[in-house]
Amino acid sequence: MQTTTPSNTIVERVAADLGKYPPFDRLSLDKNRKIAASLAVEYHEEGEILFKKGEQLGRFSYMVMKGAVRLFDSIDGEEVLVDLCDEGDLFGVRAIFGTSAYLLSAQVVEESLLLAIPVETIKELVQSEPSVAAFFTGAIARSVQHIEHSLSEAIDMRRSLMEPGSGSLLANEALVVDQVRNVITCEPDIPIREAARIMSVNNIGSIIVAAENRHPLGIITDTDLRKKVVAVAGQVNERPVSDIMTSPVYTITAGKTVADMMMLMVRTKLRHFCITEDGTTDTPVIGIISEHDIVTSEGINPAVIMKAIMQSESVEQLSQEREKAEKLLRVYIAQDVAIHFISNIFTELNDALIVKAIEFSVADMKREGIDLPEIEFCWLSLGSEGRKEQLLRTDQDNAILYRDPEDEASRESAQRFFLELGKRVSAILVACGFEPCPAEIMASNPAWCQPLSGWMNYFRKWIGTPEPKALMNSTIFFDFRPVYGSTALALEMKRQINAEIERGRGFLQFFAKNALQNPPPLGFFRNFLVEKSREHAHEFDIKARAMMPLSDAARVLACEFGVTEFLGTVERFRRIGQLLPSFQELSEEAAQAYEFLMRLRTEHGLAERSSGRYIDPEHLNKMQRQELRDLFTTIGKVQSMLNLRYQLDYIRD
Repeated sequence: MQTTTPSNTIVERVAADLGKYPPFDRLSLDKNRKIAASLAVEYHEEGEILFKKGEQLGRFSYMVMKGAVRLFDSIDGEEVLVDLCDEGDLFGVRAIFGTSAYLLSAQVVEESLLLAIPVETIKELVQSEPSVAAFFTGAIARSVQHIEHSLSEAIDMRRSLMEPGSGSLLANEALVVDQVRNVITCEPDIPIREAARIMSVNNIGSIIVAAENRHPLGIITDTDLRKKVVAVAGQVNERPVSDIMTSPVYTITAGKTVADMMMLMVRTKLRHFCITEDGTTDTPVIGIISEHDIVTSEGINPAVIMKAIMQSESVEQLSQEREKAEKLLRVYIAQDVAIHFISNIFTELNDALIVKAIEFSVADMKREGIDLPEIEFCWLSLGSEGRKEQLLRTDQDNAILYRDPEDEASRESAQRFFLELGKRVSAILVACGFEPCPAEIMASNPAWCQPLSGWMNYFRKWIGTPEPKALMNSTIFFDFRPVYGSTALALEMKRQINAEIERGRGFLQFFAKNALQNPPPLGFFRNFLVEKSREHAHEFDIKARAMMPLSDAARVLACEFGVTEFLGTVERFRRIGQLLPSFQELSEEAAQAYEFLMRLRTEHGLAERSSGRYIDPEHLNKMQRQELRDLFTTIGKVQSMLNLRYQLDYIRD
């Protein structure tokens, strides 16, 4: 470790860097200068242990300025990854709360620059700056206390999910990836043609270019050969491999776990990693790990489940893999994995399942002599799945869009085929745990299996005559997203819809008015607003009273700005924040609020084996109540903004 005391120049740079990240982005530059002058800049090498579980708390908390640090626990001799901190993340903050020992260990993942901030400095900020106090009692307190104190419960939960013979989820999470040890290398001056021959003979997808002492210089992959050789005109095969190798190669030490390598793949966007004696290019090559090695490692992880879904040969197999995904969701939620990461993973898994269901259905129909018409079509996911927010297996919302046939006979034939396809796919999804939509908003319903002209007739009517039912449909169908087939066709419909909205600007006012139908329960803590119906009496409707006000607002704004991408609520808020600078701070608040609600609903749904929509107030802890109180204030501000922006006080009900 190397420590640097900030000079005046460094103080200015550190102060500017601090101001980029919460909670320091809420402070003036002068205050950040004072903080910068009090801290130390530390350099750490890969593999260094910063502190261990059980050690007495130090005098500093840390912020990562460059690199990454992993926080982990050790259960039954196995390391379990809890969190990965990168640029702007704070860790080691337990001392702020007056506790005595670290509950997690911290290790440097790659060369890192850390800011060691005195705990006393942070305590002074907490006492003098309400916004900083709110940050630490909110996000940081929830992260530290919830993750660390519930870790043992998370492990117990993961063990309870194990089935006989399925292998330990815990062991798989900490499983070390089996590296390739007999690494094939080549010298930098051999011809490209010779390197390609070596790769072909040895049936390998990459080759390390190394010096005589086997120190790695670079790497060549199948992709390099395709893009830099096959796709390039001229005689390149006789050129030396050094001309096309990727250099320097990414080097690591041995002993990385599946979790470590998956995180590394996400961070670096690379698929091949060279293992050397000390993890640098200054020592000989001793192994190599590729994406294939990570994916084929045993254990329940998203890559393994994705591959199994894509290779499934029956509906039964498909259903089994979706059950595994449910277990993965429980593990992710228990470990407090970031909700945006979870939603991205499960969107991909759900989409893959839908694609496979369509492929099964088309193949079955073909065997029965029912051929797919030569018409461009697209399977659309709607509602929460369309917004990439369907973590729990709630009911289906889907539709089919296809290009208008040339004549009436073709139109009738296409309608019959796609309607039959919709029925079969829907049945497979039911078998995989996705219940039919009570309102029959599914591709198996003739109303929602339409050519482009039919869909545009619907949207023109909804936009031109925004009566209550039209507005209700708008909240579902305006969230369509292509999952299978022609994305171009879905984009074409999206552009036509945006053009219709532009021509009928009055629709946005009614759309925004509809978004205010569910005001936030600001009296939540004095008089908990619960349902009065017999089935859900005394329960809180998190969907209608908290999630819908935000998703409706994000949808209205996305329509106003003509956003053509197929985005979810959080993505919409962040995009609008970019397009509307005056709304940037509030849009980020709204995005974070929605992520919290997604997590809370998912936690409750998994615990109760339900949709998670209705929550008994008695099941909420003090921290969740605090989060909800802040969140309702955010919803109120978002709705006030809509009211002013669209002058809704002047629209009669």
